[in-house]
Amino acid sequence: MTYHAKISQVAHYLPDQVVTNEELSRIMETSDDWIRSRTGIRERRISKDEQTSDLATVVAEKLLAQSGLSALDIDFIILATITPDSMMPSTAARVQANIGASKAFAFDVTAACSGFVFALATAEKLLASGVYQKGLVIGAEVLSKTLDWEDRSTAVLFGDGAGGVLLELDDQRHFLRESLHTDGTRGQALESGYQGLHSPYSDFQSSHLALKMDGRAVFDFAIRDVVASLKDLLSEVNLTPDEVDYFLLHQANNRMLDKMARKLAVPREKLPANMMAYGNTSAASIPILLSECVEKGMIELGSGQKLILSGFGGGLTWGVLLVSI
Repeated sequence: MTYHAKISQVAHYLPDQVVTNEELSRIMETSDDWIRSRTGIRERRISKDEQTSDLATVVAEKLLAQSGLSALDIDFIILATITPDSMMPSTAARVQANIGASKAFAFDVTAACSGFVFALATAEKLLASGVYQKGLVIGAEVLSKTLDWEDRSTAVLFGDGAGGVLLELDDQRHFLRESLHTDGTRGQALESGYQGLHSPYSDFQSSHLALKMDGRAVFDFAIRDVVASLKDLLSEVNLTPDEVDYFLLHQANNRMLDKMARKLAVPREKLPANMMAYGNTSAASIPILLSECVEKGMIELGSGQKLILSGFGGGLTWGVLLVSI
């Protein structure tokens, strides 16, 4: 017997606090025009008192409520994040405890802005094994706790939020192709959370916890490597970009999406965007976008629409999934 995974529910959650570009201009040397002209971002959500696991827990609870399932029905929870509450227990384990999913195993995936795509690809294999029947895949970030709020080149770009999906078994194939990549030789282009040695038996090394980014290098990487992977994957399955209903790409920069649409020769409308309201939410950006597109009626679960999900960022990592929703 062949087993297949399908996305049966989607959900997202964002902190209540909205921080506009104008507000940022009061605490750092920047302006609404400077930020919008370079990124398209107008505002972002910043957590006041909710940790990453808190955001993810709300998403998990929404998925369960929408599906009518009990937390005891869940076999696993995979949570993509680069802003865990702690290294251990994992943020996924905290969510498992919060919702009472005592029969589920849980673990985190650390692949930055590619994290949700990597986690979803992993979850699909678990269900395809036939051993498991239901799993939650969540991307959640509180990036505000990793930023240097005196560095306008990074602090203006990021926001907090969470999104996720419920995966269940189905008799039809929905995950049609994948392409996952890492190039650690370029990892210094986007770094966060380096912890130096500081034991009594080692030479002291300083820690560099705040996020650092070579914006030009990351932009060029997305336009060159990610677009090449998108084209290669579609070529492998004999699809043209026009035959894809929507490209749900990582929400980093509106100008980046403009250029990627031109490279793919598709209308810009096929690359929906929400970073204008939320900024770059790393591993949470794709599931938040997917959930919003479903809410708006652009995407209908069970419709058979073909979607490309693609995340790209720190590592450097990038991944592409072709999914029939």
